[in-house]
Amino acid sequence: MSEGRADAADRPTGVRDWPGRATRGAARFAARIPAPWGFVLAVFVGSKLVLSLVAVTALTAWDGVPGAPPADEATMRAQQDAISPHRWLSLWFAWDSLLYDHLARLPLTGGWSEFGFPLLYPFLARPVAALLGGNTAWALLLVANVAFLFQLYYAHRLGERLCGDDAAARRFVRYLLLLPAAFLFQAALTESLFLCLALAAFWYAERRRWLLVGVVGFFLALSRSVGFLVVVPLALVLLRQHAYRLDPRTLGRYLRLGWPLLLLPAGWLAFMAFAGWQAGDWFAYQHAQERGWGIRVQNPLWVAYHGLTGGSAADAARIWLALAVVAVAVAGFRRAELPYLVYTLIVVLVPLSMGPPVYKSLLRYLLAAFPVALVLARWARRGSVDTWLTAALALLQGALFVVWLTYWTHFII
Repeated sequence: MSEGRADAADRPTGVRDWPGRATRGAARFAARIPAPWGFVLAVFVGSKLVLSLVAVTALTAWDGVPGAPPADEATMRAQQDAISPHRWLSLWFAWDSLLYDHLARLPLTGGWSEFGFPLLYPFLARPVAALLGGNTAWALLLVANVAFLFQLYYAHRLGERLCGDDAAARRFVRYLLLLPAAFLFQAALTESLFLCLALAAFWYAERRRWLLVGVVGFFLALSRSVGFLVVVPLALVLLRQHAYRLDPRTLGRYLRLGWPLLLLPAGWLAFMAFAGWQAGDWFAYQHAQERGWGIRVQNPLWVAYHGLTGGSAADAARIWLALAVVAVAVAGFRRAELPYLVYTLIVVLVPLSMGPPVYKSLLRYLLAAFPVALVLARWARRGSVDTWLTAALALLQGALFVVWLTYWTHFII
């Protein structure tokens, strides 16, 4: 032991101090990262590491099982292999991801005839793909994950403003990532892009920066068909900021401040106009939805009732989860947060109005209901409640993630 101490003493001072200097350097670097980016980056990287570990473990155990993948998933598996032979990467592409990849690769010359999806997401991937050697699939995944990173940032900002402190904002971010199918935020899908834009719109609305709300809202409407309806809860934020007064003077103020909200429906009208210009059909999106998936606007309450009584057990489970989302939002309702309750009802009921075809994707659509995570963050102020709720949601999401990995993607998307 004495020789070991002597050797340590004989080392140069710089070598002996290296661990301490490295720790101090890391602390100084972390201190330079503006809030809340340090927390946001830690959550972003941590969630990727955890999900990657679960994915590699599950895929290693499952891929060699006889009969995997099932026959109805074999084509998708072949398409995933064409994107990348690395399963930890290709698993993030499923069904709609492959259609977005198709849209991102279609030439822009000539008449555009693909209107089954809003075009913001695949069109954002085009310039990114040019930087990646033309790989549109990787570009889609990069766009989704950059949106995921900014989604976490805006979630923290909005949570801090609505909940009042940093601890509650961090719980909000955590519960947002613990929603049952939240692993889809990292997939090549529109979930992270839509929610990033929605959170940003509400954040700027709460700060009364209405021009930015309009600009963000324009792209929100182009990201998903339900996006332009977010104009309703955003308008309620404006009304709440003026105590819901409706006298002539206040109405004039609403018009002067809130005119950028018109950019939300303008975003969807721009998509319709593009369809009219290219295909001669302003309603090409609606017609593509009807032809491709049998989607027709229906009473969402009837669709929910049908799922509970006339569908499969899987359909009933999805509907019960949708009802639970609404129940949590209603139970946690505060008068000041009326816009967020209305937003939750919109993003739950509008997908249900698509009819029975929505059942397969309902878990995915429910991810847009971010106010549920706000309510959970408030309910979990006590450490014991936070621990048990976190554990329960993590187990539920873990089970659904394994279902996703083992080819039962139809249950989620």
